[in-house]
Amino acid sequence: MKKILEVRGLSKIHGRGCPQCFDSTGPEADTNICPHCGSVVAAHNVSLDLHAGEILGIMGESGSGKSTVVKTLFFDDAPTAGEAIFFDGPQGGQQWDMFALNAARQRWLRNHRFGMVYQNPHLGLNFNVSAGGNIAERLLMSDISHYGEIRERARQLLARTEVLVDRMDESPKKFSGGMQQRVQIAKALATRPPLLYLDEVTTGLDLSVQARILDLILEIQQELHTAMIVVTHDLGVIRLLAGRTLVMKYGRVIESGLTDQILEDPQHAYTQRLVASAL
Repeated sequence: MKKILEVRGLSKIHGRGCPQCFDSTGPEADTNICPHCGSVVAAHNVSLDLHAGEILGIMGESGSGKSTVVKTLFFDDAPTAGEAIFFDGPQGGQQWDMFALNAARQRWLRNHRFGMVYQNPHLGLNFNVSAGGNIAERLLMSDISHYGEIRERARQLLARTEVLVDRMDESPKKFSGGMQQRVQIAKALATRPPLLYLDEVTTGLDLSVQARILDLILEIQQELHTAMIVVTHDLGVIRLLAGRTLVMKYGRVIESGLTDQILEDPQHAYTQRLVASAL
């Protein structure tokens, strides 16, 4: 299977940092705040591989660093250290050294080859334009420039994500949380990106709405063969979506492997507590 993303040694410190930050934080220290300089080690030495059409889960409690990983990979945050290679094209022939790119190249990748769905729809949607307008904004960054073509593509995407097409000219402000997430997903898919990041997309939604969103994500993955990184604290989401999973605590990956193995036979004491608490 074609590799689409390779991440090695990804680290992110919030604050000035000091030489003792990494040694003084982490699961063994039971904190991600450096006692010497007060900086927050949001992630340290995170490595992962992702293949085309695969869904990789990253799970952990609040503050574990899981969202930091996808935010650096989507260029929302700059990493402190590490390397990420994106393999583009049919055979992965074009390789992008993501963190070495200039801002314009990073923007191009973000707008054309990646998609992001945030927990908070206000981060992913423009509430000053319509649902269809949100999709149009993203399509205008692509090769489509004809108004009628853009509108038809927006209509198709909203229908695909089960948003009533006759509401495409309404503002997302008027939509429920679940509907806003569907518009976010439609917008993220507008440029048919090979890589999609999903950051706690079902948190705060009713269970029935969660189930429909998760079904939609699986359908998209199967139909479009989109690779995804799913960040969540919900073991049910991980169990349903992810073939492989990383478990994070205090910015470190403490366990990784096939999802079934991790959930059925967790090795790390922290993972064991997580799994037990969900039973």
